[in-house]
Amino acid sequence: MFKSTALAAALLSLSALAQASDVATILKKADAFRQTDSSAQIETLVQTYKNGEPDKEKRYEVLIRPGGKSLILFRSPGEVGQKVLMSGDDFWMLLPGSARPMRITPLQKLLGDASTGDIATMTWSGDYDGNIKSESSCDGQACLELELTATRKTLSYQRVVLHVAKQDYRPLHADLYAASGRKLKQARYFIEQRDGRPTVTRISLRDEVQTARETVVTTLSSKPRQFGDELFNAMYLSRNDVKL
Repeated sequence: MFKSTALAAALLSLSALAQASDVATILKKADAFRQTDSSAQIETLVQTYKNGEPDKEKRYEVLIRPGGKSLILFRSPGEVGQKVLMSGDDFWMLLPGSARPMRITPLQKLLGDASTGDIATMTWSGDYDGNIKSESSCDGQACLELELTATRKTLSYQRVVLHVAKQDYRPLHADLYAASGRKLKQARYFIEQRDGRPTVTRISLRDEVQTARETVVTTLSSKPRQFGDELFNAMYLSRNDVKL
C-alpha cells in the first residue's frame, strides 16, 4: 500500500514537472511573437476609442534590452522630454527640468488603458509560472488556456489567463488581473508579417468596467539596436538628454 501511494505521488510529481516544462516552452514561443529582438528600438502609437470612434493618440519610442530594462521616450507635442525607465522591478518617471526621478508603479497610466507596464514589459516567460488549464476553440482555431501566476509582487498583473494557438503558441488574448483578484482588462493580440515572420503588431486593451472604451497599442516599427548602460541609469537620465 505504501509503495503504491509513493509511486502515485511520484508519477503526479513527474507530471507536474513535465507540464511546468511545457508551459515554460509555450511562454517563450509566445513571447517570440511579441519581442522579435532582445535589444531593440520600437516606435509605438497608442490610440483610444470611445464607442468605436477615435478619441486621442500619443507616440512613444521604446528602447529595450536584456535583463528587464526598458526606456520609454515620450514623442507627442507637450510631452517631449518625458521618460519612463524600467529596470527590473523598478519604474521611474523623469520630467524635464526635474533633478530627481520619481518612482512610479507599472500600472501608471500613459493613455487610456495602456500603462507603463503594457508598453515597457513584453514578456511572460521568466515572470510567470503556470499550468495548462484546458484546450478549447478560439476564433475558429484550436487553442490552449494557460493559468499564469506572477513570480513577483511587483509585476503589473498578478494573474493572467492567456489563450494561445495550439499550432504555434501565438498569443490570441489574455485576461489581466490585479493582486486583489479583480479583472482589470482584456488584451487581444493581432499578428501580421514583419520582416518575413509573424509578429504581434497591434494589441487591443478593453477595460473590464468601461466596455465602450478601447485602447490600441500599435508597433509602427522595430529595429535591432544596441544601447549603452547609461541610457538605463535613472540618475544619468535626470541630467542628460537621450540622443539616438
